[in-house]
Amino acid sequence: MTTHQRSIRDEEFGRVYEYDDSLVVALDLADAEGEVAVDTVGETVIVVVEGPEGTSTEREIELPGEPRESSVNNGVLTIEVEQ
Repeated sequence: MTTHQRSIRDEEFGRVYEYDDSLVVALDLADAEGEVAVDTVGETVIVVVEGPEGTSTEREIELPGEPRESSVNNGVLTIEVEQ
């Protein structure tokens, strides 16, 4: 396994874990207040955070390949990407 640490954007921090057959992208969403919804389109992941006052924010993040699956747990978005 190889680990790459990088800033996705100024306000986002992420790590990329490289395995033999896949990559795992982990993004810190701990500052996101509200419900988090994740969708993928091609090699792009779309993260929508519904705020407590009816506001929402949307972020699009380009991935290094087609995503297999994604999950959010304790403020960390994890996406497994085909290599």
